[in-house]
Amino acid sequence: EVQLQASGGGWVQPGGSLRLSCATSGFTFNDYAIGWFRQAPGKEREGVSSICNNNGRIHIEDSVKGRFTISSDSSKNTVYLQMDYVKPEDTAVYYCAADNRCHHMVHSVVVPTTPLNHWGRGTLVTVSS
Repeated sequence: EVQLQASGGGWVQPGGSLRLSCATSGFTFNDYAIGWFRQAPGKEREGVSSICNNNGRIHIEDSVKGRFTISSDSSKNTVYLQMDYVKPEDTAVYYCAADNRCHHMVHSVVVPTTPLNHWGRGTLVTVSS
């Protein structure tokens, strides 16, 4: 059974940092792409970033480019989202998702209404002073 669990959320001041983790199990990690998405209260889901573990391809949305970094640790079957210089508009529930199609995952981050095979529970990030 494919499982994904996002963690690491919490409260952080503007300009601060936070690292989210997406722990995975139930599939061959290196065959899958993992994406990060977020949904703020009252807003539509938004794609943030993705990484394809089979070829290392990384995509980062312009809204977080230069501030967020995605990385993958195959020894732990975990993908991370390092969030630096956070802003109040980064406040949202953050979710990770998995798909075995790299191009599809990248497309899903750009067009977040695109269906994906597997989703995990989210972790709340609150940015405020």
